[in-house]
Amino acid sequence: MTERLGFGAASIGNLYREVSDEDARAVLEEAWEGGIRSFDTAPHYGLGLSERRLGAFLREKPRDTYRLSTKAGRLIVPNTGRREGTDEANGFVVPDDHVRLWDPSPAGVRRSLDASLERLGLDRVDTLFLHDPDVYGLDEGLRLGLPALAELREAGLVDEIGVGVNSVEAAVRAVREGDIDVVMIAGRYTLLEQPAAEELLPLCQEKGVRVLAVAVFNSGLLASDTPAAAHYNYGAVPPELVERTERLREVCARFGVALPTAAIQYPLRHPAVDQVVVGTARTSSLRANIEHMRTVVPEELWETLREERLIH
Repeated sequence: MTERLGFGAASIGNLYREVSDEDARAVLEEAWEGGIRSFDTAPHYGLGLSERRLGAFLREKPRDTYRLSTKAGRLIVPNTGRREGTDEANGFVVPDDHVRLWDPSPAGVRRSLDASLERLGLDRVDTLFLHDPDVYGLDEGLRLGLPALAELREAGLVDEIGVGVNSVEAAVRAVREGDIDVVMIAGRYTLLEQPAAEELLPLCQEKGVRVLAVAVFNSGLLASDTPAAAHYNYGAVPPELVERTERLREVCARFGVALPTAAIQYPLRHPAVDQVVVGTARTSSLRANIEHMRTVVPEELWETLREERLIH
């Protein structure tokens, strides 16, 4: 099953906390030893730190033994304005000597790819995503960014193009309006909530677009033993979702299945979903995620969740 598990490298870009080079390398080694061969990063993650660390690791591996994706849309440029010391306002504990500049233009997308390849120390990536156009400007992103990505694919500089978004509506528009190969959807097709099932996943099936499900624990909520103290969409958990999480946990317990096991496997039950992508900077957490993927889940569990209207 680990061929359907990807490693998301935001955490090794110092997401929320400082991670040493040694710990970042250790978790990548753990991923490789566990059979993971698909890796995703972005310039946004630690203002390039994630790309540098991931590239340093992957440069030691034969290039045809893994798949690598990164993202475009945000350029990393020197910070000529006010500095606070770190980039923690954006979630990353790194010096704020650089900032992000939204530029989905053809020149901006090509510049972003070139800069990513330099940080990675590699000559190509397999997949290039337009990153968070729903955050910065969806109309402009789709109008400029998707054709710019298509030009890079047609030139043979990348194999696949797609979008990485949190919004189902943005993903649907990208599939309808662009000629893309893959959608990375964060948090919208999980054991906790499945809005992507209504339109996005059937549309992707119809058009032959791969789906990568990320944030399958909903910001850690489905992996926490104390959901009331966890996060949801990077904020406090609404009381109704605490209750829903506990109901999910109780049903899983009836079948001797840990809630994170069901959470990591559930998205893969939909034929449109090709992989789940999880990220951590802790080797113990990664080891647990690999074990969750390998655990056999009885079909009766899914049937019961459906009967109790807890899943789509």
